Amino acid sequence: MRGRGTGAPLTRDTVDQMSTVGTSDPGIEPPVGVPRWPATIALLAVGILLAIAATQLDVSSLQLPLVIIGILAVPLTLASIYGRHDIRHRLGMIALAILTAAVALSAVYLVRQLLYGVIEAPSLLAGSAAIWGANLGTFALWYWEIDGGGPSERRRDGHKSTDFLFPQMQVGDGTSTGGWWPGFLDYLFVAFNASSAFSPTDTLILSRRAKILMMVQSLISLVTVVVIAARAINTLNS
Repeated sequence: MRGRGTGAPLTRDTVDQMSTVGTSDPGIEPPVGVPRWPATIALLAVGILLAIAATQLDVSSLQLPLVIIGILAVPLTLASIYGRHDIRHRLGMIALAILTAAVALSAVYLVRQLLYGVIEAPSLLAGSAAIWGANLGTFALWYWEIDGGGPSERRRDGHKSTDFLFPQMQVGDGTSTGGWWPGFLDYLFVAFNASSAFSPTDTLILSRRAKILMMVQSLISLVTVVVIAARAINTLNS
């Protein structure tokens, strides 16, 4: 197809390049986001686990972060419904920062209870397990939220990221092929390996922010494991 007069021919590539400029054209299809319901379930699970930890360790101050998360859940839901993914992303980061602080604080209380507390062994072990699970879920949500610009920016027809390099992306130019894209289970698997093996195993960590998050996660997990081991040793020696 040619323009009037002496215009250059309009090829398909030229039209495709022109279609990427701006977003006001109704014919342009917006980026396809990924399902968010698994992350919503994980967020609820983290809240329940933190509540269990607060009950078992008798730490009432851990209830405050849960109240704040409950309040933030309303604008988070509304932002998702009305397609304000930028607001949802910012609120999600704030909620995760609060959750991370709550998990870290609960780990500190856990060590304090081990050293100076009078809580019985079953409650201490239950609290440790709840903190370990909450730590796992919180950082799985972190990885889910930061990778590739967030869930609203990731595409199902090809994934590319500067934060994580999954095995499916370690071929060619680093872009997943065959329509593969990482779901929440993939980020949960990365977080599980960091909490249990203290290593991401088959997934490469690329960005500094992801490395910092994984170090914090591994440290909290190590604390809970050490507390459980110390309690077990004390039980055997008694």
